[in-house]
Amino acid sequence: MPRELLILRHAKSDWETGAASDFDRPLSRRGERDAPKVGRYLNEQGLVPDYIVSSPARRAKQTVIAVCEQMDIDPDRINWDSRIYHAGAGVLLDVLNDCPASARRVLIAGHNPGLEILLQNLCNHEIPMPNDYKLMPTAAVAHLEILSEWKDLEGRLARLVSLTRSRSLSG
Repeated sequence: MPRELLILRHAKSDWETGAASDFDRPLSRRGERDAPKVGRYLNEQGLVPDYIVSSPARRAKQTVIAVCEQMDIDPDRINWDSRIYHAGAGVLLDVLNDCPASARRVLIAGHNPGLEILLQNLCNHEIPMPNDYKLMPTAAVAHLEILSEWKDLEGRLARLVSLTRSRSLSG
């Protein structure tokens, strides 16, 4: 049975809050609406993760907690990994390599451009670029089938099953 990876970009953040730092920037109202929609979608599709790892930045934290609430996942099950914040694809791959061998479906939540580059590097085929040139806009989730163990995961060992944007989801 292949492993599955869910790559989740944080929902839309609020640039007007006057947050002390980028790390502390919260979700915007739109982000607060979009994150639960993604969680409901994942739950309805039967894509509940066994293992969740996320950036601890405020907007990522708010997103992944809202997503998990829709799947009845206790926030205590979320693994906060500071390596994800501002990470490039190589560091994100290291984070995935550290996932438990027992995990069949992993959700990683974080930021662009790292997540978008990770998605492109993992897939064993070219992903068509959307008209807006954003593979992973805010609150987008990519579902991949992984053709290796987590510890052995490297580029070109995944197949993109779906790429879903929050704006395509109802209510």
